[in-house]
Amino acid sequence: MHQIDKFGSYEVFTITRASRRLIESYSNRTAQWQDKTRCPRCAAAILYLESQPRCSSSGCVYHTAGFPLVNEQPVLIDFESSIFDRPNYRSDNDSVLDRDVDRRSWGSLAHRLAFGKNPVAASNCTRFIKLLKQLSGRPTVLVIGGATIGSGADDLYSDPLLDVVGTDVFSSRNTVIVADAHKLPFEDGSFDGVWIQAVLEHVLEPAMVAAEIHRVLRRSGLVYAETPFMQQVHEKAYDFSRFTQSGHRWLFRHFTEIDAGPVSGPGVALLWSIRYFWRAFGAGDKLSRLLALPFFWLRFLDRFAYGRAATDAASGVFFLGRRAEQQAIDANAMPRYYEDQG
Repeated sequence: MHQIDKFGSYEVFTITRASRRLIESYSNRTAQWQDKTRCPRCAAAILYLESQPRCSSSGCVYHTAGFPLVNEQPVLIDFESSIFDRPNYRSDNDSVLDRDVDRRSWGSLAHRLAFGKNPVAASNCTRFIKLLKQLSGRPTVLVIGGATIGSGADDLYSDPLLDVVGTDVFSSRNTVIVADAHKLPFEDGSFDGVWIQAVLEHVLEPAMVAAEIHRVLRRSGLVYAETPFMQQVHEKAYDFSRFTQSGHRWLFRHFTEIDAGPVSGPGVALLWSIRYFWRAFGAGDKLSRLLALPFFWLRFLDRFAYGRAATDAASGVFFLGRRAEQQAIDANAMPRYYEDQG
């Protein structure tokens, strides 16, 4: 007898009734999110998702042109409106930049030694999951920018009661669909939660992405976002925006706020500046990481920073919120929102 693993391959062993129910449950859940995929151009259903994906609408350009497959994953991107071109997805190496998905390179190691772990993501992830389980017995979570598992997000993938749909602009073992977040290829109200970590600085229109997150969330669905504030450019041509905590709040103004605050403080922000100071004088990516290492101790000073001044100097900010049916904060409330950060 056989058991299906997450990639649809088979291994031989003696199956139990419980295992069969687990397989059927997994297959049904996979079918559920696949049935919710939509053309990013016209929102019609997708045909032949796993073999020759194409739009079901005969009047759509993607009915004829179809969508690429890369590493057996459908690339559901509207190339006519995206910063990413179709030729990028003609081979299995579909990233426009070099990637260290497993974070095992010496450069990633040097970064961890200097900058440390994300100080808030793990606890925020635990809270996010707890709130999700109040919405559904088996929540479905969309991860945007999920080709690499974000720092502190491991519990999303290890919790057996969560169904995670990983997306990014390139494929990896952590994704099932390649998509541009400006036009998420899913029908309205498809997910209980959306996790978007260190992504919004890399999109051309953050407000458009926030609106898409709102659209694909079910009523009262949750969003967790982390976005840099005091950080230098780190994705070359694909790096566009930064947000204060107030700016982040306004971006998610159609969500009620559950919690928000800094991710890392002024010590980590200073580490970023030291690294990029050396880059400005000719030190490359590798050398600049090494030159920042002796100043690793600066991040420990963040433990003593507090109040609005610490938020004003934060390396990054987070927002945990719930989908609202109307705008949750008005423009004239934003000055008070800033004052309350103290």
